[in-house]
Amino acid sequence: MGHRDARERPRENHLKETTALGARVEAGGVRFTVWSDHARAVSVVLYGERRQITLEVELAAQAEPGFFSAIVADRGAGTLYDFRIDGQLAVDPYARALPHGVHGPAQVVGEFPQLEHPRRGINLDRNEVFYELHVGTFTAEGTFAAAIDRLPYLRTLGVTVVELMPIAAFAGGRGWGYDGVCLFAPFASYGSPADLRAFVDAAHGSGLSVVLDVVYNHLGPAGNALPVFSSSYFDAERSNPWGQAPALEKPAFRRLILSNAAYWLQTVGMDGLRLDATHELEPGGNPHILEDLAQIARACEPPAVLIAEDSRNDPRTLLAHGIDAVWSDDFHHVLHVLLTHEQEGYYRSYTGDLQELARVIERGQLFEGQPVPGAATARGKSTEGVPARHFLFALQNHDQVGNRAHGERLHHLSSPAAFRAATLLLACLPSTPLLFMGQEWCASSPFLYFSDHEGELGLAVSRGRRSEFGHFSAFQADPDTIPDPQAEATFLRSKLDWSEQASGEHHTTLRLYRAVLELRRTDPVLQGPSQTSVGIAHGCLWVLRENAAGSRLLLFNPGAERSLPEIAGRSPVNTRPLLASQPMPEMSGWFELPASSALLLALNDQPQAGAQ
Repeated sequence: MGHRDARERPRENHLKETTALGARVEAGGVRFTVWSDHARAVSVVLYGERRQITLEVELAAQAEPGFFSAIVADRGAGTLYDFRIDGQLAVDPYARALPHGVHGPAQVVGEFPQLEHPRRGINLDRNEVFYELHVGTFTAEGTFAAAIDRLPYLRTLGVTVVELMPIAAFAGGRGWGYDGVCLFAPFASYGSPADLRAFVDAAHGSGLSVVLDVVYNHLGPAGNALPVFSSSYFDAERSNPWGQAPALEKPAFRRLILSNAAYWLQTVGMDGLRLDATHELEPGGNPHILEDLAQIARACEPPAVLIAEDSRNDPRTLLAHGIDAVWSDDFHHVLHVLLTHEQEGYYRSYTGDLQELARVIERGQLFEGQPVPGAATARGKSTEGVPARHFLFALQNHDQVGNRAHGERLHHLSSPAAFRAATLLLACLPSTPLLFMGQEWCASSPFLYFSDHEGELGLAVSRGRRSEFGHFSAFQADPDTIPDPQAEATFLRSKLDWSEQASGEHHTTLRLYRAVLELRRTDPVLQGPSQTSVGIAHGCLWVLRENAAGSRLLLFNPGAERSLPEIAGRSPVNTRPLLASQPMPEMSGWFELPASSALLLALNDQPQAGAQ
C-alpha cells in the first residue's frame, strides 16, 4: 500500500517546544508556559476554591522567541488558573481540564496512573467492527463512567473498536462536539480527564480499541481564546464552511494539533483518531499536516490508526499521506436511495440501483473521476489498489442521521425487513463495517442536531443549520415543525432507550446483529482476506467471497419475492444456508428469496457452464 512511505520516515520531534505549553506539575510546584508572538507582559492568575484570585505570577520571557514560563511553588494538581496576556484574561488553549466550562478557569492535571490493561492495536486486516457513539446520549447519565458499564455489551455484540464523537470542550451544556475550542480538555459534563482515561483503560480491558473523532479544520464560535495569544493561528484570507480557516502552513496551529494528537494517542491511550473533514485541511503545509499526524500515530506502540472523512473521493492520495482508512459515504448514499427512494439534496447524484451498489462494493466508492449528475465537475479518483477493508461502510452514522431535519434513522425510513437485509449485506462484505449507536436494535430514538448557544448565537446556529440543508424539503417546512437545536428537549429525545432491546422488532434485529457479527468473526471466509466478485441477476445482487477455506455467496434481494433456478452460476444444490435476514422457505431446486431479504450461503458446488 502506498501509505507506508509517509509513515515510515524517521520521526521528527514535533513536540520539542510544545510539551511544556500549558500547566505541568513538577517537583515542588507547577510550571506554567505560554506562547504568544505579540505579548509583552504575561502572567498566570491563580484562583482559590471559590474562584477568587489568590495569586498572580509574572511569566519570564524565554530564550526562544514568544515563550514565557515560570514555576509557582507549592501548587499541584487541581489548581485553578488563567493566563493574562497584556492585561487580558484568557483561558489556556492547552488546558487539560476545564471543570467550569470553556470560559475558564482551567485546572491543573497531574500525571495519570499507569494503565492496568495493554493497549489493543487496530489492525484493519484483522476484521474490525467499529461502533460510533455520542457520550452524552449513549446512556441516560451521558458520562464516561456510565459508558464503561456498556463496554461488555459492545464486546459481546461483536464490536472491536469504539469510536467516540468529539469530546474536546465546547461552549454550553450539550452539543455534538464539532464546535470544540479547547482541544485537550474533555467536555466537563462527560467527566474528568481521569474519567476519560478510565474509560479507555476499561475498553482495553474488555478487548476493545478506542478511536477519537477530532476536529482540526476549525474551532467553535464561542470560547475560542487563541486570537488573544496570536493572530497567526488562523488565515485571515481564507474561510471554510464553519468560519475562519486554520493556518496549517504556520507553526502556531500546526504545533497545537500535532501536540493534541500526541496527547490523545500517547498520554490518554487512544488507539486511533478519526479526522473530521480532511478536505478542509488544505493547504496542508510542507510536509503535509496529515503526514506529520501519521508519524505521531506510527510512533505509538502498537501503532495507532488515522481514519479520514473526506469528500474528495481520493483515497490513494490520503493513504500516501499516511491515512489508514476512509469513510465511504457513497455506500451509505446508494443504499439509502435504494431503500427509501429519496433523491433530494446530495442524494440527487445517486440513482440507488443495484448497478451502483455493485460498483461501490467492488471499488469502495461510486465516483472515481466520472461526472456527478447535476454538477459541472467530475468527482473522485481511482481506488485501484486500495484494499476493501480500508473503506468504512455504514448504514447509519451521526451525520447521515443527524443532518436530517427530524433525525430519522434508516430503519425509521424503511421496513424492518429491508433494514435487516441491508444489515446482513453490510456485515458480510469485505469492507470494514461501522455501526451507529442503537442501530443494532432499531432504536426508536432519533439522533437530532442539538447545541446550547445563548441569544443571537443560538439563533444564528439554528438559522445556519436550516440554510446549510435547505436543499432538503424537510428544512423548508414551517420552522415550528423542526426540533429547535437549542432546546434541551431536542437533546433528551436523542438519548437511547436501552429498555427497548427486550421486545418486538428491537429484539429480533438485535439477535440478527449478534449472529452476523459472530459469523463475521468466526467464519473462515468472512474473517479474512478473500477474492470478491459482485454481480446482478434476476433483480438480486450477489456477492461471492472465496479463499482457501471455501466460498460464501451472499444474496441481497431488495425487491419483491423471487424464485431463482440459479444465481452467479450456482444452484441451491450442495449449498448450506449460514444465516438469513428473515425466515426463509425451504429450498428444493430453486433459490427462494422473500421480499426485502438477504441470505448467506456456504458453497460446495462448482460454477455451471454458461453461468451469468
